[in-house]
Amino acid sequence: MPTEGLTWVPSSWPVIICLHQSPVKLEELESDVDTLSEASRQALYLLFTGDPALWTIIGISFAVSLRAVIFAAPAALVCAFLLAYIQFPGRRLAITLFNTALSIPAVVVGLTLYMLLSRVGPLGDLKLLFTQDAMVIGQMILCFPILVAMGHAALQATDRRLWETALTLGATPIRAFLTVIHETRFGLTAALVAGFGRIIAEVGSSMMVGGNILNHTRNIPTAIALETSRGSFAQGIALGLVLLLLSLALNLTLSSIQGKGEVIP
Repeated sequence: MPTEGLTWVPSSWPVIICLHQSPVKLEELESDVDTLSEASRQALYLLFTGDPALWTIIGISFAVSLRAVIFAAPAALVCAFLLAYIQFPGRRLAITLFNTALSIPAVVVGLTLYMLLSRVGPLGDLKLLFTQDAMVIGQMILCFPILVAMGHAALQATDRRLWETALTLGATPIRAFLTVIHETRFGLTAALVAGFGRIIAEVGSSMMVGGNILNHTRNIPTAIALETSRGSFAQGIALGLVLLLLSLALNLTLSSIQGKGEVIP
């Protein structure tokens, strides 16, 4: 029985439901391909013509990340040595904490530093927020666990008798320490390369404490994020190519170092 406002369809009638999809216009696909091709050509042009803005960003990235690794390396090396050769209460807990810190999110580090360095934070008087120094501190925190964990693994792989023999032969603790470091130089260099690779591409901490300021704190990852959000793909692609080439170079370096460090029976 038909009801007011409704249309009654007999059950014997076949009902066919058609789903209509708007066809994708060929012109739109061709436009997207042309846009990508043009952006790629512009990216290569920026790279090979020495665009000042592009290479300034690259220079800031390398300067900040190299400083972070250099400043973090001495303390990380000492920590790795203590964990590998010295027995003390809480040693296993410390190793576990450093291994856990390997996966610490960069944005968490950035948030913590921002709260500490902001005007209302306990370290606000230092006026480090939105400076390269703040970026260096954030990247030091990120690479420090990597340097400690990989350095500890490299030192543990070395025969402990090397340290004991050096002390027995009259070497001072510092001299014995330097001897052990020399014997594990390949593994420790690999740790430095891995730490640098970790921080050169991080975006969370650098964005939060650096502020992504042009010609001052804008590095490769933050510039890629900004240019992509603005729809300016040429510079983003160019910087992405730099990161890819850097990743390839770091992996080749690691492979070479690990090959030199292998003992051939």
